[in-house]
Amino acid sequence: MTDLPEPPPPVEQERPDPDVPPQDAGTEPAPEPERRGGRRRRTATRRRRIDLWSRRLVLLAEQVLRYRYATAALVLLAVLALYGVAALSRPAADGAAAGARIPVTTAVLACPAPGGSTVGVLAPPSSGTGRADVISSENAAVVASPARPGVPWSQEVEGGPDAYTIRAQGAQAAGLQAERTTYYDEGADRGLAAARCTGPGVDHWFLGPGPLEADLIDVHLTNVDAQPATVDLTALSGDGPLDTVDGRGIPVEPGTTKVIRLGDAPEGLGEIVRTAQIVALKVHATAGRVAAAVRVRIGEEKGVDWLPPAGAPATALTVPGVPGDAGTRRLLVAVPGQDDARIRIRVITESGSFAPEGQDTFHAPAGTVTPLALERALSGKPAAVRLTADRPIVAGFTAERGGDVGYGAATAPLGEAGGVIADNRFESVLLLTAPDGAASVRVATVNAQGAAGAPRQVRIAAGRTAEVELSPPAGTDEDAGFGVLVVPQPGSGPVHAARIMATGRDGRLFTVLPVTPAQTTLLLPPVLDSQRAVLP
Repeated sequence: MTDLPEPPPPVEQERPDPDVPPQDAGTEPAPEPERRGGRRRRTATRRRRIDLWSRRLVLLAEQVLRYRYATAALVLLAVLALYGVAALSRPAADGAAAGARIPVTTAVLACPAPGGSTVGVLAPPSSGTGRADVISSENAAVVASPARPGVPWSQEVEGGPDAYTIRAQGAQAAGLQAERTTYYDEGADRGLAAARCTGPGVDHWFLGPGPLEADLIDVHLTNVDAQPATVDLTALSGDGPLDTVDGRGIPVEPGTTKVIRLGDAPEGLGEIVRTAQIVALKVHATAGRVAAAVRVRIGEEKGVDWLPPAGAPATALTVPGVPGDAGTRRLLVAVPGQDDARIRIRVITESGSFAPEGQDTFHAPAGTVTPLALERALSGKPAAVRLTADRPIVAGFTAERGGDVGYGAATAPLGEAGGVIADNRFESVLLLTAPDGAASVRVATVNAQGAAGAPRQVRIAAGRTAEVELSPPAGTDEDAGFGVLVVPQPGSGPVHAARIMATGRDGRLFTVLPVTPAQTTLLLPPVLDSQRAVLP
């Protein structure tokens, strides 16, 4: 680096000559040629030194700039080196890195309380080995261990406030499904009710009647994990969002079930929800995760059932399983966002697809639940409803028949592994809908002894709903349940399914169970090259 110049020597101040007398003010001094020449020499010296300083400062600035770019280049080289190390040391590219699917090897489901009922468990057939245990949350005791995949297990369990948990590994975990069925032919809870046992998650949506329509609405929150969970309950009504701080920060301890009654306490959204006729309820875990279920009793001896999970908001939904025969049928559509939704609706029956009463589209306000009567459009026929919206929506339906109620919700189309119904009894009917193109499925039944019924190939025309009666394999005990496997065939279009089970005179007691895709694989997210792997 260039050495800086030494500072100039101090300039000595001129002192008066004692031999020269001072001049009076106003007297013109005599010219002194030597002094004037000295000042010019000193001025020139100062200018030369200023020029020298300026040149050296310019050189110093150039060197600083030169070193700045060199430093930046070194930093860039270091980053590229780290990125290269990450690229060279990563595993070889395979299917998992490209977002491939891997087999499901563990599963956990929670079957909600209360009351004595039947729990059924079934996993699709598999050649592998595994284990499944049905565990009481009350004392963590293993109630039973279903034998093997492809063979249903069911058993009556005692009533109580706690849930039953099913934990499975290996082949028993892939596509595992479980249900809880309750039947009372008399008493305050008279009715036929079925609930699909669900896995833990962060967000759950439910659509159904509000406290103004139902005398009891109980939200069951089950924590199947070893860590505490915290839950927020929020709701939309027909009049708009229920703005309240109630229902926030609900603790759910590990291995326990908490039952919250809507409108009964601050945890149940307080007084604001009591005037709601219809609701869209969101269960959101702010810490941990929970399995959620909602039980509705319209009134004493007026019907009891569970609200099925409605899935995440989406712009295209199919709601299968709307029952036929007489009674009210009501579509419920919730718009969770801040903008109103314009929704196109098609009703799909065995006769075809059409707009109900010529109403091809309808408007749904933001933050509300909009009801739409379907009785006149269906004319007593079983159906599904196809919805296409310009905003994400949540959809389901309510149905009344005789002295009972049933509820349905939108489902995803069945995948390659199909769908599983673990516990069928009484009179069971399968409704299959092909909203977009022709579909073909294979329907097979199996009992607890492993005996299988003759499989049926069912074809559903595009834009149609087909009804399939379900019968147990020969030799099945009259009071025993049986399992059903529904598998789309190669080349089939999308198909949605729901099971309707009924009993009593003219099937007055009934329940609807949407069939969800059996989860036998998990999709890994794609892994992309990124310096985040080596940089904090």
